[in-house]
Amino acid sequence: MTVDDEALREFGHAMREVYRRAKREAGYNATYFLQMLETHGPYETARRLIHTPRPSEGFTHLWERGRLDLTVEATVLQERFTQLFTDEERDICRERLTQYGYRL
Repeated sequence: MTVDDEALREFGHAMREVYRRAKREAGYNATYFLQMLETHGPYETARRLIHTPRPSEGFTHLWERGRLDLTVEATVLQERFTQLFTDEERDICRERLTQYGYRL
C-alpha cells in the first residue's frame, strides 16, 4: 500500500489532537500514548494499538469516561484516513468500538 504523505501529516495532527482533547475534555492524561507517538510516530502507534488482542488501557479509560470518540480506533475510521489503513485494520477498529457500545 502506498501511503500519501499529506494524509500521513493530517493523521499525525489528528492523533496529537486526540491526545490534547482527551486531556482537556475527558480529564485523561495519556502519557504512554504520547510517548508512543514520540517514539514510533502516529501511524505506527495506531497500527500497534490496533493489532493488540485487547483494547489499550487508554481505550478503556476513555470508554469509562464515555469518550470513545477520542480513541485511536475512532480516528482511524474517519473517512479522510481510509487510504492509510487496510480493510482488516478498519474492521478491527469498527468491531472493537461496537463491542464497547460506540455507535458508528
